[in-house]
Formats: sequence, C-alpha cells, structure tokens
Amino acid sequence: MILVMENKHEIQIFIDADGCPVKEETYKVAARYKIKTYVVANKYLNVPLDPLIEMKVVAGTFDAADDWIAETVTHRDIVITADILLAERCVKKKARALGPKGVEFNEDNIGSAVANRELMQNLRHMGEMRGGPSPMDQKARSQFLGKLDQIIQAQKRV
Repeated sequence: MILVMENKHEIQIFIDADGCPVKEETYKVAARYKIKTYVVANKYLNVPLDPLIEMKVVAGTFDAADDWIAETVTHRDIVITADILLAERCVKKKARALGPKGVEFNEDNIGSAVANRELMQNLRHMGEMRGGPSPMDQKARSQFLGKLDQIIQAQKRV
C-alpha cells in the first residue's frame, strides 16, 4: 500500500515593503508564530537577521515588487500592503490582504476600495484635494496587530 501525504503549504507573509510603516510589528508577530516572511522591495532594506525573514529585491518596472508578490502568493498567504491595486490582485488569488492600519481587504470591500482610490486620485488631480492618508498612530498600530493575529489564527485552521 502506498501512502500519499498531502503537501500542505505553510502560511507565508509577504510585506510590500516600500514605505510600509508596520514592518517591525509584522516581524514580531511572524516570529511568535514562526512564519516565513518575505520583505519585497525594489531596493535592499535592512531586515532582522532571522532565517524566517527574507529580503527579496526585485528589479525592473515600478510595479515589479507588486508583480512578484501577486505571482507568488497563494490562498494560504497573507499580504501586508497599503497598495489597493495589489490587494485586489491578491484577493483574486484568495490570499488575505491587510492594510497597515488594520483594514483587511476582501471580496466584499475591495471593489469599493478600488473605486474610492480612483475617486481620490481624480480629486487630487483636479486640485480639489491635497495630501495623502493620515499618519500612523498607536490606535492604528494596535488595530493592525489585532487583525494580523486574527488572520493568522484563521489561516492556521484552513
């Protein structure tokens, strides 16, 4: 009799690292759960010396890091990004996508998030609006940590 073992893909975290304000928080949570974490950017960033954390430098176009993440991610993985278009690509692949302020992007809200992004971009282009998102505060960091923990717990049950 031949016994076939299903190769269950372990959870991985992908950080869209250019300008990500919650890298340190993500490293700590990932270490607690012993989850492989990829820090993806178009230039080298300092990351902790940890075998579970890998810096992935992707060269090429402006969206090269987004493209690498979107092509690599699976339904078991978690993507940390403020980029709504990257989040949309990941959600389409059934991955979990989490913004740095603790808002998870999913099939229910990604369409309106993309539409809102386009609206804000148009308002800025017309000069009706200036500036970007509000800065990170302790409440947002706490919200991010809580949601990341919740997502990891859910993914462990999948």
